[in-house]
Amino acid sequence: MTGSEESPSFRLAYVPGVTPAKWVRIWNERLPDIPLTLVQVPAGEAPDVLRAGEADAGFVRLPVDRTFFSAIPLYTETSVVVVPKDHLITAADEVTLADLADEVLFHPLDDVFDWDSPPGEPAFERPATTPDAIELVAANVGLLIVPQSLARLHHRKDLTYRPVVDAPRSSIALSWPEEATTDLVEDFIGIVRGRTVNSTRGRTADQPPAEHKRKRSEQTGTRQKPAQAKSAGRTPRGRTSAAKRGKPRRRS
Repeated sequence: MTGSEESPSFRLAYVPGVTPAKWVRIWNERLPDIPLTLVQVPAGEAPDVLRAGEADAGFVRLPVDRTFFSAIPLYTETSVVVVPKDHLITAADEVTLADLADEVLFHPLDDVFDWDSPPGEPAFERPATTPDAIELVAANVGLLIVPQSLARLHHRKDLTYRPVVDAPRSSIALSWPEEATTDLVEDFIGIVRGRTVNSTRGRTADQPPAEHKRKRSEQTGTRQKPAQAKSAGRTPRGRTSAAKRGKPRRRS
């Protein structure tokens, strides 16, 4: 069972276009005894996977239901139009939606954009998936607007892409069910936010989850003792401390 004391583990979902390798590497360095399992899911299914407990946290595309999920926005992607390499659009460094008004633009069923009105001329049918739409672009049937990471993911030698400056954009966030914010989720949040292994907001690698709060409390108490002694000054405890140091302030 994920997060159990007997065999703790962490399952991380991620949507196409996200590359979690950097964070997974840091996790393995800091928590080598707790395996991290990657679960790739379609963007539209990621919330359901997290709701069902099939993953502890996930890199998802916004928006998510903030009444149920916590989310930390990470970055917003540039939107691009994927075109054949010999298309006229490749003569420009970037384009607008108006430049695509006369082009057939695919709107696949798994499109990550919530278009109020899809731009361009409608295709004869909606492809089932983004990879299907990429194949149709390669066949010179139409064009496709996607986040840049998906254009790179489905790269082909006969295709290229150009930024669309006024297209909707897709944002990536780390998300998890708010009521399931476990110690391991907090550990991963710390990694994503760039906290060091000794950060006061995260556990160190050699502290098991059950010991975290007790250890942190003891460390905090230890740090406060010198300040208490200094402010007390005249208390018997303070004199005892000074005597032990062997450096009394006055001699009579």
